[in-house]
Amino acid sequence: MCFFDAGRVREMMNACGAQGRPFLFAVDFEMREGIFIKDPLACTSVGFSVNGVGNRGERSAAVGRGEAALEASPIGFDAYARRFDVVRRGLLRGDSFLTNLTVRTPVKTELSLHDIFLRARAPYLLYVPGRFVCFSPERFVRIADGRISTNPMKGTINASLPDARQRILDDPKETAEHHTIVDLLRNDLSIHASRVGVERFRYIDRIATRRGDILQVSSEIAGLLPEGYRARLGDILFDMLPAGSVSGAPKSSTLRIIREAEKEPRGYYTGVFGYFDGRMLDSAVLIRFIEEADGRLWFRSGGGVTAYSDCRAEYEEVIEKVYLPFV
Repeated sequence: MCFFDAGRVREMMNACGAQGRPFLFAVDFEMREGIFIKDPLACTSVGFSVNGVGNRGERSAAVGRGEAALEASPIGFDAYARRFDVVRRGLLRGDSFLTNLTVRTPVKTELSLHDIFLRARAPYLLYVPGRFVCFSPERFVRIADGRISTNPMKGTINASLPDARQRILDDPKETAEHHTIVDLLRNDLSIHASRVGVERFRYIDRIATRRGDILQVSSEIAGLLPEGYRARLGDILFDMLPAGSVSGAPKSSTLRIIREAEKEPRGYYTGVFGYFDGRMLDSAVLIRFIEEADGRLWFRSGGGVTAYSDCRAEYEEVIEKVYLPFV
């Protein structure tokens, strides 16, 4: 079995990091459970790909198998609005400056989770049979040669809209949200790193989906780690959890708001996973996520809510993020 208590995963990350031994890990959002696999390139149960490195094999072998349609039955606006109101009250009380609100959407497709894993185009892919598949565009942290960096992703817009790029960059709500998350992640990196700074601010990635392209806004923050950091890989990563971009700021009070609004655990959705090759660790936030539960498939999606947020716009963004990453 590859499932462990999250604390045990932390310990094994430290031990394998010190030995320079490759591993694959994942940790759920609540930091209760984790996945840990030594020598993951030889693993035949859990599938992964981290920026093209993994055990997925040739993607082309799966292209064209099965229908690519995804039928979604989104949460109704009124139900979403009730969750949004819980978050908004917390924001107005000053308990949070930014809260990531998520929902799960029942979906149907002729594809299996394994088919989706084989066909997906995304920098970070993880497939756990009978549990979930994730095709994430968002890095959590990269650690290599004494440097740690993170790329929080905040701000999404349909690329086909007129002046989409400028609209997302000029939007005051999106700007405030991005400033907040960059400040939070800069503080998180500073727990273990020195000389932390923002190296790129609000750059845009174009992401292809079956329904058309979307634009996502990210930043890059980096710092320097002390000598001997590989023996503390688990400590470094766990001390930054949960990921700020999918929780909010400040974390402790924001997590209370999330629990009140969502009323169910997220599990591995919005947790993190990553691969250490013996020298470098690269990891991702577990978003763009389809899970198998209760005999059904559920697509989980969400977005950041601030005092500037419009409920209808946030609702539409959550639905926009329900897609299959095929082109």
